[in-house]
Amino acid sequence: MTFVYDYDRLKRLGMPEAIFCQGKDIASLSMIIHELKDRTDHPVLLTRLSSAQYETLDISLSSVLDYEPVSATAILNGTMPPRPGRVAIVTAGTADLRVAREAQRTLNFSGVVCSLIVDVGVAGLWRLLDRIDDIRSHDVVIAVAGMDAAMASVVAGLVGKCIIGVPTSVGYGVAAGGSTALHSMLASCGQGVLVTACGAIRILSAMGDERTPAGQAAAVA
Repeated sequence: MTFVYDYDRLKRLGMPEAIFCQGKDIASLSMIIHELKDRTDHPVLLTRLSSAQYETLDISLSSVLDYEPVSATAILNGTMPPRPGRVAIVTAGTADLRVAREAQRTLNFSGVVCSLIVDVGVAGLWRLLDRIDDIRSHDVVIAVAGMDAAMASVVAGLVGKCIIGVPTSVGYGVAAGGSTALHSMLASCGQGVLVTACGAIRILSAMGDERTPAGQAAAVA
């Protein structure tokens, strides 16, 4: 069994390769973590690492991980340097928290300052309106919602920033395991809603280039 990690991705894209753990056996995970833990200059994010997998790892490996069970993520070798910009992660309900926490941990790992605003779904619109000024103060908004995912369209109509919709499988009946939320976000009447999971870091990286003296000079040229 071989493991080939893309060490150059950080230099190439500004983001290191993440390790997707779901479906990996403990022997494979152990081999991967054992190799990467010695590269202390190279931060690594592990995603979809279940509590059962984490607890099965040898203590010499689990002890070097910053593990968070709600998001099922682990951080190895610290986090990335700070990036400019701020992200608001907004959830329709508390049932969407697992996905929201995964986004939050990913952003924190990547050096992005973010705020988590939970349970502001549009079934009780005043909850969203009570937080709308706070949400508008961020550079990017990630809207996490299941069921009909109407919150993404509403936020896009109230906030003039980049809106990233992240559908979840929360719901029952015609919610269809998240398909309805996905289709709702894709068909959103809120102009310019992106439906993706990892766009915020690339967006802020581009904004960061523009905010530096070199980036501003290039823009003027």
